[in-house]
Amino acid sequence: MSLNLPGLLMLGIGYLSLLFLSATAVDRGWLPRRLVRHPAVYILALGVYASAWAVYGSLEFASRYGFGYLAYYLGVAGAFLLAPVLLVPIQRMTRTHQLASLADLFAFRFRSRWVGTLMTVVSLLAVLPLLALQIQTMGQAIHRLSGSASPALLALGFSLLIALFAMLFGARHTHQHARHDGLLAAIALESLVKLAAMLALGGVALFGVFNGPADLQSWLDGAGHVSQTRIAQLDPGQWRTLLLLFFAAAFLMPHMFHIAFAETLDRRTLLQSSWALPLFLLLMALPIPLILWASQRLGVDEVGAGAAYLAFGLSTSWWVDGLAFIAGLAAASGTMIIISLALSGMMLNHMVLVAHPPIAQPDLYRWLRWLRRGLIAAVILAGWLFYRLVGVHHDLSALGLASFVGVAQCLPGMLALLYWPGANRKGMVSGLSVGVVIWLAGLWVPLLTPYPGLVLLPPGLDVLAGEPDWYSVTLVALAANILTFILVSLATQTSTGERAAAEACSVDAVVRPMRLPLAAANGAEFKQQLAGVLGADVAGREVERALTALEMSPLDARPYALRRLRDRIQANLSGLMGPSVAQDIVDRCLPYQHDGPVASEDIHFVENRLEAYRSRLTGLARELDSLRRYHRRTLTRLPIGLCAFGEDGELLMWNDALAELSGIAGEAVLGAHRETLPAPWNTLLGQILAAPQERLYKQPVSLAHGERFLTLHRAGLQGEQGEDGGHVILVEDHSEMKWLEDELIHAARLASIGQLATGVAHEIGNPITGISSLAQNLRYDTEDPALRETADQIQGLTDRVSQIVGSLVGFAHGGRHVTGAGFTATRMQEVTEEALHLIRLARSGDDIHYINRCAADQVVMGDAQRLQQVMLNLLGNARDASEAGAQVIIEAVPQAAYLHLSITDEGRGIDPEVRDHLFEPFTTTKPAGEGTGLGLPLVYSIIAEHDGHIDIESPPAGHAGGTRIHLWLPLYREGDEGPHEPDSDR
Repeated sequence: MSLNLPGLLMLGIGYLSLLFLSATAVDRGWLPRRLVRHPAVYILALGVYASAWAVYGSLEFASRYGFGYLAYYLGVAGAFLLAPVLLVPIQRMTRTHQLASLADLFAFRFRSRWVGTLMTVVSLLAVLPLLALQIQTMGQAIHRLSGSASPALLALGFSLLIALFAMLFGARHTHQHARHDGLLAAIALESLVKLAAMLALGGVALFGVFNGPADLQSWLDGAGHVSQTRIAQLDPGQWRTLLLLFFAAAFLMPHMFHIAFAETLDRRTLLQSSWALPLFLLLMALPIPLILWASQRLGVDEVGAGAAYLAFGLSTSWWVDGLAFIAGLAAASGTMIIISLALSGMMLNHMVLVAHPPIAQPDLYRWLRWLRRGLIAAVILAGWLFYRLVGVHHDLSALGLASFVGVAQCLPGMLALLYWPGANRKGMVSGLSVGVVIWLAGLWVPLLTPYPGLVLLPPGLDVLAGEPDWYSVTLVALAANILTFILVSLATQTSTGERAAAEACSVDAVVRPMRLPLAAANGAEFKQQLAGVLGADVAGREVERALTALEMSPLDARPYALRRLRDRIQANLSGLMGPSVAQDIVDRCLPYQHDGPVASEDIHFVENRLEAYRSRLTGLARELDSLRRYHRRTLTRLPIGLCAFGEDGELLMWNDALAELSGIAGEAVLGAHRETLPAPWNTLLGQILAAPQERLYKQPVSLAHGERFLTLHRAGLQGEQGEDGGHVILVEDHSEMKWLEDELIHAARLASIGQLATGVAHEIGNPITGISSLAQNLRYDTEDPALRETADQIQGLTDRVSQIVGSLVGFAHGGRHVTGAGFTATRMQEVTEEALHLIRLARSGDDIHYINRCAADQVVMGDAQRLQQVMLNLLGNARDASEAGAQVIIEAVPQAAYLHLSITDEGRGIDPEVRDHLFEPFTTTKPAGEGTGLGLPLVYSIIAEHDGHIDIESPPAGHAGGTRIHLWLPLYREGDEGPHEPDSDR
């Protein structure tokens, strides 16, 4: 029982409905993202290569040339096995520059919109026979199964459904590099369906017609041997030529280029496909000879039934016919969908938009989307017309080989694009034109007319006479193409734009863009300048999209950042409307300024590209890159601040030490001009760049963490020819050295004051003693109460002067410490009062209230002068930390063998990060210039010499602010008098 027409229509429409359902489920998120984005989905989508040729054409080819049909599978396997050196570089270029088609890539490399147009025309001519082949197999299958008198109309109906699917799920996004998860999932499902159907047909042949492998082998050794001897065998030259054709088709056919490079296939998945896709194709190829041998055993007439459709004669069961039909429909529909998407994008970018640029379209995105949908329908309708007018008169092999030979004419250009930077536009166009003319004359003439192909054999290739036309045309066209390409490229000049693009496309080259300023000053101006062409809405969205991708602010005015933004916008527009139109728009709206100094290479951009590219470097290039990275790391991690400026004043380097000192990350300022740097660095670096000397010593600079003293050194960077190459500047932080110098000067001044105070005290002491004596004599020599009162006042004032002089002398001598001096009983109340007396003499803390709660009987073992110095330091710090009217409280409580003293202030307290380092030299909580950071280390040393302890509590328990210093000093006990050696280890 065979399928009738209604059943066939239900089967076909049901299958296409399954595709619609699967794509809808994916796009609406009904399936888990982990499943949808699995690498296996992408690898199966690459199975779109197995078109109707793999189901029907391979059978026809195998019936003529035996195992020669395997060239179709081995060629693509060879291309994907070379993925690391062939496909991955193409993927890198298409992803970096948002190139969605072969025409985009060639237009970008050869810097011409007309090159893109030429590639579009060639691709369209080359793919039309293949597209017609897909539709023809559907029409023939429908006719053979149902006997319909109008299979072409039914094939048109299926084609329109396929076009509708492509428009709905392949043209939903404006950007051609957008992810089409639903479409890819549907194509992956089609690959599974056709693989399962082909394996099932192979099983029917092996176990339904034959009784297993043993029976098959017996038949091949017996009756089947005669059938195999009648099959012609390809000679080695034809084998190699077929392998070359299918090798080129693997990545030059528009639908294969689209799946492999335009869809968001990551590098790892592409590398995995280098073995997974050949495995898939091997499984697709296995049933072909089984079906052929089974039909031969059954005696199916290959001529009458058509060798391509032998699978329909394996059985009279309807489900076997259904399997053969579904296998062909799945293969044809997937190929038609992706071909229509790829060609519609190429025609839109390189024909429609070139002829009609999108100037200020009111809704650009919608306009582009509907244009592309219309072109999808037009491509599929063109394929159907070609089938009706041309394809019906030719077998599948003629159509398929005409298509593959045409696509192969792009192979020399692709290889030159990757591996020959010297190739130019004139050479590529000349070579391609010659090859295409030979191909059209040799294989299209017999397709369109009843006349044989015009195959012109040049001298030396007479051996090709009598060979099949496809073989002769392939060799002659490729030879003429390559020879013309090379000769014209060598004889003509290559433009500057082509050289730059060649470096971007070459496998071993690194892009070296020039450091040119832009007319636009920031991202906001980008929107204004693009609005005239794209419209305000589209311009704003495209600029914001680029800013988001680069994580930039729209107000960022750094020249390097603006160049990156311009390149990103051009790449995004390239994905929207092709590289040619995108370049024209960007060059017109966002031009470079060429009236400044001679541009130099953008070193920072080159560094970034090398970092991204270094995993693919090998040999000497890898060693040189390791040396470069070592030098870069040395400069970056240098413990001294370093920055470098180009000859145009653009900042090229800002190392880690300078970032830490300035508080400005290198990423935030790299590429900026010196005058746009944050203050005070713009002024400071401007001074050293303009100064006649090469060093500025200890420049005071106010930074976020206080005043610092910086020393700057400048060195010029000259090029190989002695030209100006910019400057490098070293920035050293000499703040601690400056503070130490000030402290030493201050200490010397204090020492001088101490000596002066001793001398003054000695000189004042004698007169004061005389005055005191006279006052005493006056008191005892008179009975006058008024005179006695005056004498008492004079005596009191002289005693006060003597006390002040004594305190000054004691303080001047107190800084001297002689190791081994004996400690004595010392009353802390007296030490504290003496310190408070000196503090009050300073007249800077008169508004602070000091409360001394030390008892008179609290006696410790120690050096009174050094303990006074301790109290002076601690009370001075408490005074400086306190606000006007605050209290400073001194308390003392005996604890076991120690006297516990505490000094509490009501200040702001101490930062926890600083508190743990207060006893380290040069650590201070005071503003720059007011504290040396040496007082508390000295206190710590003196307390340690007294076998005591010190601790800081900030804030004190139960208080919101303030600081409390705790001291523990050994109490005096009877019998402790005597020499006491301080512990030198404390």
